[in-house]
Amino acid sequence: MKRMMQRFGCSLLLAAGMAGASVQTVCARTEAEQKAPAKVYMFEEISSENLVKIYKALGREAKGKVAVKLSTGEPGGHNFLDPALIKELVQGVEGTIVECNTAYGGGRSTTESHRKAAEEHGFTAIAPVDIMDAEGEIKLPVKGGKHIGYDIVGSHYADYDFTLVLSHFKGHAMAGFGGAIKNISIGIASANGKRWIHSAGESTTSWGSPRQEDFLKTMAEAAKAVADHCGDNILYISVANKLSVDCDCDGSPADPEMGDIGILASLDPVALDQACTDLVRSSADPGKKALIERIDSRKGMHTLEHAEAIGLGSRQYELVRLD
Repeated sequence: MKRMMQRFGCSLLLAAGMAGASVQTVCARTEAEQKAPAKVYMFEEISSENLVKIYKALGREAKGKVAVKLSTGEPGGHNFLDPALIKELVQGVEGTIVECNTAYGGGRSTTESHRKAAEEHGFTAIAPVDIMDAEGEIKLPVKGGKHIGYDIVGSHYADYDFTLVLSHFKGHAMAGFGGAIKNISIGIASANGKRWIHSAGESTTSWGSPRQEDFLKTMAEAAKAVADHCGDNILYISVANKLSVDCDCDGSPADPEMGDIGILASLDPVALDQACTDLVRSSADPGKKALIERIDSRKGMHTLEHAEAIGLGSRQYELVRLD
């Protein structure tokens, strides 16, 4: 709990009612370490209106041809973001919903089946949908990576000027949790790129059997390639609802055991994912136990540790509540 409060900043430490001397000591240390922590904005109420408001709070306008990266959801699943919830935001930025084909078979492993799933789940009714690896793939360099020197993404990604990363925060069977980092790494990777990440840079034809830590590190490195490619032309919004231990890529996900948390947004994907996991852990909801177990049993926080180490972002943040 103390580590989490330090990430939130001095104002929350004071609100916690700690003794004055210890508060001053902790504040001095965190100010020296983080200087200007990333801001993570939050609404507890999940609504279309608040999605638009939190986008505007970030102060970074989506310009040009805008890619909205989200998961269209595996057929059979039901926890993916509701098109009715995101419609106003997506249309407000004149966005195109972008995806890449999966590497595990299922109902989205081909462009034709993926488009069908997107239509059946209601996404084609609110915006154009682009399966970005329908016509091939391109490589993006990874700076500072230890497992991969490049990321492999759908070729159409080069057509976009700005990326709005719209993630459904939830658990994940392999990564522990899925948030902003997973959405821009595995999510923007082509089918070959997904195998490249899962195998920790060993293969584009097989998932391999790497150490869990190496898979997680590679996922962070692929995310950094996308973030570096975009520069300032990217932002991150996560909706923490329907908090199943399973991902939207699961056609038969477990029902959520804890209640919704809210909408969070940041210009820093590491800070955003850290805030989401911290809010799960600090929740008074007893149903959080299953999600925490999923995150920790898969060593999910290792992704954020490596992401910070390679310069993708910071785990230190200031939580700014907007409601």
